[in-house]
Amino acid sequence: MATWLGGVCVSAIKRALWCKVPGPTLFLCSRQLASLADSFDANSRYKDQPWEYLNSEEYLQRYGQKSIWADYRRNHKGPIPPQKTRKTCIRGGKVCGNPCPICRDEKLGLHYKNVKLLQQFICPHTGIVYDPTTTGVCMKQQKVLMKVITEATDHGFLPAHVPYIVLPHEDYLNSHGAVSDTLSPKAGPWYSWYEWQEPNPKDAVRLRKLYKPYLKEMMANK
Repeated sequence: MATWLGGVCVSAIKRALWCKVPGPTLFLCSRQLASLADSFDANSRYKDQPWEYLNSEEYLQRYGQKSIWADYRRNHKGPIPPQKTRKTCIRGGKVCGNPCPICRDEKLGLHYKNVKLLQQFICPHTGIVYDPTTTGVCMKQQKVLMKVITEATDHGFLPAHVPYIVLPHEDYLNSHGAVSDTLSPKAGPWYSWYEWQEPNPKDAVRLRKLYKPYLKEMMANK
């Protein structure tokens, strides 16, 4: 029984190595192995430096100048789409049908240096990250996306958008009801109910005996 690995017949390769197949078949297998090696090198290179994939011809042929989620439509039952996207597209090593724009392309890497990819998920006017119901990204990738965008902003690769707030001028005017001049101190006690009263000498002696170990004056005299 023939075993297939990456579109290449393993048994055919074994026969070619043992010189049981003619030369053209061996040449064909070597070409397929070379193409697999090239694809492996490209995937490993994009894994380490995912921002190079957005500048490659393969990306331009697949997406063009549009964002990766522009033509994405999620499968759902009924005419009304769900209010939340799916939790994840990959469960137990199996990819679900019609995965999200990030999960369907393995060469797309969420990295804080991959600015061109992150800018596709940020509104250029407000600086707010698009809702996953708009982009179709699953919730697992959305959490990673938010984390990477925050990291890119902290490193200075993305601009930090500060919201413009209109401050009411009435709160900063001296004519406001809550703003007034400081009152001058009163001649007598500050509180009308407070008046200094001389303590009873007997109560003072009794309290001194009670709190003798804790009084600083008594301990200093010792």
